[in-house]
Amino acid sequence: MHDILINWAPQETRVALIENGAVQELHIERTLERGMVGNVYLGRVVRVLPGMQSAFIDIGLERAAFLHVADLFPHGVGGSRNETPLPPIERQVFEGQTLTVQVIKDAIGTKGARLSAQISIAGRMLVFLPQDDHIGISQKIGSPELREQLRTRMQALAGDGGGGFILRTNAEEASDAELGEDIAYLRKAWALIRQRSHSQPPATLLHQDLSLAERVLRDLSTEATQTIRIDSKLQYDALCAFGATYMPGAVAKLELYRGERPILDLFGIEEEIARALARRVDLKSGGYLIIDQTEALTTVDVNTGGYVGARNFEDTIFKTNLEAAGAIARQLRLRNLGGIIIADFIDMTREDHQQAVLSEFRKQLSKDRTRTTVSGFTQLGLVEMTRKRTRESLTHMLCEPCPTCHSRGQVKTARSVCYDILREILREARQFDPKEFRVVASATVVEMLLDEESVHLAGLSEFIGKPISLSAEPTMNPEQYDIVLL
Repeated sequence: MHDILINWAPQETRVALIENGAVQELHIERTLERGMVGNVYLGRVVRVLPGMQSAFIDIGLERAAFLHVADLFPHGVGGSRNETPLPPIERQVFEGQTLTVQVIKDAIGTKGARLSAQISIAGRMLVFLPQDDHIGISQKIGSPELREQLRTRMQALAGDGGGGFILRTNAEEASDAELGEDIAYLRKAWALIRQRSHSQPPATLLHQDLSLAERVLRDLSTEATQTIRIDSKLQYDALCAFGATYMPGAVAKLELYRGERPILDLFGIEEEIARALARRVDLKSGGYLIIDQTEALTTVDVNTGGYVGARNFEDTIFKTNLEAAGAIARQLRLRNLGGIIIADFIDMTREDHQQAVLSEFRKQLSKDRTRTTVSGFTQLGLVEMTRKRTRESLTHMLCEPCPTCHSRGQVKTARSVCYDILREILREARQFDPKEFRVVASATVVEMLLDEESVHLAGLSEFIGKPISLSAEPTMNPEQYDIVLL
């Protein structure tokens, strides 16, 4: 069982999913930076790349979005399912062509948004595929008999209105009336998109996905949800109205929070957000994780730290790895880390220990609504996995690259900068003939030149035959310096 807390402000909505008193998921949406996944645009093809079998599409954003041939209808996900090769993209699209496209992955880092021409519109219990004609069932829905029964019901309800449907997990126990309402809503939404696509110019937004607060009712609220508490009367009323139309079962769980303390202080969530931005995650046993997020992948290193509680070293390692398996799964959800993830558990000599840790890791990851795949241990003792990435991670959303170290995570030592300065003075002394060289640098560097490096500075001054003066500039970062010719 879990609870959901919604903190709403005009500029930002924050959602925390609490289970067993601990934060399991954090979702943040800023009004000026709303994610685009699910949005449908009328795009214009600006460039076709036969070598990459892709096209760049202008949808009105700063960077052109990316469409791969596999995501083109009707030969993509929702179209032909046979093994015939895909026609080349240059035979399917041309520069200047307009296409109705949907964002399936937000722009991340230097990469533009990823698009699909196979539109899907999510409802409460169904996903509508307007360009398809088949009925699909979520893989998480139980027995083959139940799946076949649901498919037969859906075929009868969908009738000849066109389009295909995928039944989401929460459609398992839905009544015909509820499914019928969802079908009508989704077809109406698609009709509106088509109408706009015929009357609007290219690079226009045709359909926007629900706001974060609305998606809480659609996606996060399940039978395991006890309460959904929100701290805004305005948004509470709006959610009640929205829920009454589309998710009546979730409305009963909605509560208006009237407490004096900010709602996210109830479970120390502000501190949890700060911890979710740190490299180090401490484990209860005394061990810890080090999480590093790079452009290519995310690495998680497990260390025993101060844990010495088990009977022997093997047991210490095993217990630390078992605890780390749960902690890593939680951190992936909390930080919304996606793509390739490498977990470096502490090396275990016993095969049964390895299998137990892998089993625990898979069990903890099974709670994740985002799709994950886990490989076994590699020869080097690493666990490779992937987690579907659709939105920015928490770190990328809340932070920006450090202007001092430029995302390296480290800066040159003061001594290294001193030696850079000495080399630069010698280089300039061979080209120019000033009366004096003045070094402007950070206080730490100037202090080292006056103290530990004073002999080298004096020797250089004597060698070039010119005086060298020093000036400390408080606003300079440790690697910055200027050499002024006087």
